[in-house]
Amino acid sequence: MGQHFLKNPGILRKIVQTISPQENDLLIEIGAGKGALTFPLARTGGKVIAIEMDKNLTPYLKKKEILNIKIVEKDILKIDFRQLIKNKANFKKKVKLVGNLPYSISSPLLFKVLAEREIFSECHFLLQKEFAERVCAKPRTKKFAPLSILFQIIFSTKLHFIVSPESFSPPPRVESALISLKKRDKPLFSIDNEENFKKFLKGSFRHRRKTLFNNLIRFNYSPPFLKEAFDKLNLSNLLRPEELTICQFVSLFKFLTKNSAKDRS
Repeated sequence: MGQHFLKNPGILRKIVQTISPQENDLLIEIGAGKGALTFPLARTGGKVIAIEMDKNLTPYLKKKEILNIKIVEKDILKIDFRQLIKNKANFKKKVKLVGNLPYSISSPLLFKVLAEREIFSECHFLLQKEFAERVCAKPRTKKFAPLSILFQIIFSTKLHFIVSPESFSPPPRVESALISLKKRDKPLFSIDNEENFKKFLKGSFRHRRKTLFNNLIRFNYSPPFLKEAFDKLNLSNLLRPEELTICQFVSLFKFLTKNSAKDRS
């Protein structure tokens, strides 16, 4: 199923230390496998919900009969997180989502997390290195992307360390990285229409070698209207999309949204 099982005990210890599980945490683990991470997390005394869709692997999780581990045999992308924790009121605001993610589900799962972010206090994921770098990238770097902006508005992100392919069985073809997403007390910026903001960001970065101005013309904004917006926000027409800060993207989106009707009249 595209899983690469972590076998390096030193890396496993570092991951557990980074997660820092506490007795009052509810830990939801994605892709529990044979329990290499599940059992160390359960030793803290917190509740662990181990999600594993491969029925050939769940016997390894069940054989130890650890009371604070609940095993769920289901596809993580089909799970209703709110339903999963509905009887876990004691863990409110202390739900940590963790896991060594199969690369094939990294993007849909992270967007599922973004959509249901109110549930989680923290997320700790082992991801393909390139994907992890995009989530945590800063402006004016080659990895800065819509993914960086969307997550950093909601979460404080951190890339902790790189994991070599040899730490897995079977070894993947690329390096991995551990990242943490810690939800902010409140978002950096309020966005009224997140779906439109996502589309705006996707269009802004559609052609990275083009200027942001030229990318946005494809949204059917007139050049005079875009120039007015750029002048209003003190932005150069020659900027590439990765050169803007998150604040500048939000301000530009809000200006264009508020005044677009006037441009098209």
